[in-house]
Amino acid sequence: MTVDQNVIAGGGPSGPATGGEAIPGRVNVRERVYRTVVEQASASLIGVSRSDVKADVIERGKGIALRISSPLPVPDLDDTVAISQTTPVLERARELQEQLQHRLTGILGREVSRIALTITGATIPERKRVR
Repeated sequence: MTVDQNVIAGGGPSGPATGGEAIPGRVNVRERVYRTVVEQASASLIGVSRSDVKADVIERGKGIALRISSPLPVPDLDDTVAISQTTPVLERARELQEQLQHRLTGILGREVSRIALTITGATIPERKRVR
């Protein structure tokens, strides 16, 4: 995956408004870098460890499409209050897709055109006690 752009000395993008001298160049970003960033950002947003998240990055024109597989944190089944306050799984997955698309477009600097989110299971987050 490559990005063609002109950069001014100092690292900022060039253009008519910057008024700096342009240095032509190209930035090559390997697919594994995108995959690692997607997995980390997704794990952080979903609330699971990075090792639980798997991602595939597919280049589509000027943007990218993502396939993300992850378990979904759910409350303990003994906690009826938390269960009653939990968003249904499909609605939560839809919200996660929207949040991931917005966040990853900003992080990656490329348009994320599609996210296919697969829920691979459920995890119960461990409660940490305050001493």
